[in-house]
Amino acid sequence: MTDIPKTLDEQMGEDDWALIIGKDGELKGLFIPDGKDEELVPESIVVICEKYFGVDLTEDDLGEPLTDTLH
Repeated sequence: MTDIPKTLDEQMGEDDWALIIGKDGELKGLFIPDGKDEELVPESIVVICEKYFGVDLTEDDLGEPLTDTLH
């Protein structure tokens, strides 16, 4: 049986969130599912962003909306 590669879109569920990490290991973005609010980011993602990338998603200066800064 041959594994057929899937795109990120094909692998994502309707309510899935995703961190996008560049080839240099730096955080490039946060995918927020349609209909979800950036204020409702799951706590585990908030912790990962703070602990490993030094990004505090609770800061007010990240842009409005959040995706202005995290693409």
